[in-house]
Amino acid sequence: MPLVTNNLVRVVLWMTGTLLSFSMMAVSVRELSLRGMSIFEILAIRSGAALLIMLALLAARPSLRHYTLPRRIGLTLLRNVVHYISQFGWALALTMLPLAMVFALEFTMPAWTVLLAPWLLHEKMTPSRIGVVVLGLVGVLVILRPGVASINPAAFLVLGAAFGYAITMIATKKLTMTETTFGIVFWMAAIQFPLSLIGSDLQALLNMNSSHILPALGIGLGGAASHYCLSNAFRAGDATLVVPLDFMRIPLIAVVGWAFYNESLDIFVFLGALIIIVGVVWNLRAESARAGRAADLASP
Repeated sequence: MPLVTNNLVRVVLWMTGTLLSFSMMAVSVRELSLRGMSIFEILAIRSGAALLIMLALLAARPSLRHYTLPRRIGLTLLRNVVHYISQFGWALALTMLPLAMVFALEFTMPAWTVLLAPWLLHEKMTPSRIGVVVLGLVGVLVILRPGVASINPAAFLVLGAAFGYAITMIATKKLTMTETTFGIVFWMAAIQFPLSLIGSDLQALLNMNSSHILPALGIGLGGAASHYCLSNAFRAGDATLVVPLDFMRIPLIAVVGWAFYNESLDIFVFLGALIIIVGVVWNLRAESARAGRAADLASP
């Protein structure tokens, strides 16, 4: 029992860091945009900070250089171009929509992944996988309320970003068969940083003033810390515990939007998000049970 309790405490602490990091990153994007920076420049700061961290690690530990050798460069390029476009849409939506709506619609990504997996990973559709798609669609309709409320076109940016993130997740799963996590993250930063510079005003990046420093640090640290904390949360506990805690991002960012940007707490956003969450958790539990039964059958 103490071991279970300790694991639970570690998961909660790591997920707290994850939630705070994602929120800090979202607020930093909004603040840098309000200070006149374009999305290209904002993403250049994020990927540039990640690249500096990776290069520092390579300098400190030369043994890591072996993991940066490109093996599947075509799939790596595809993953990072799609991921960059998705990030661009997500960051742009943060400047145009309430923060809670962006985070709620972003959680349709598991439904997109389920739809794509049979074609790209040759995985079977199950009742719970169909359920996550149906409930995801219902949740989106509740949030957007077509025909009842006017739909902000920026909402489709988030849905498109979630679709792109699903492709990225599938590409990442394929890459993990031959590549290390360090190599995947290194090439993500190495490819996405020059992509950001293409559309950036270099003068704007070189002439940042004191008002840019805090949000620039926020997006750099938040981007790195979110993935680090989330990875450690998965190491400390099962996905059935980690993923439901990740959904706390929605109420947390809603409070942040209300406190800092005077955004209203829309009950339909929370209701739609809850419907999406129910589908994801149902599928997650069904997959865990199916994996458990398969393990029992395989054991002597």
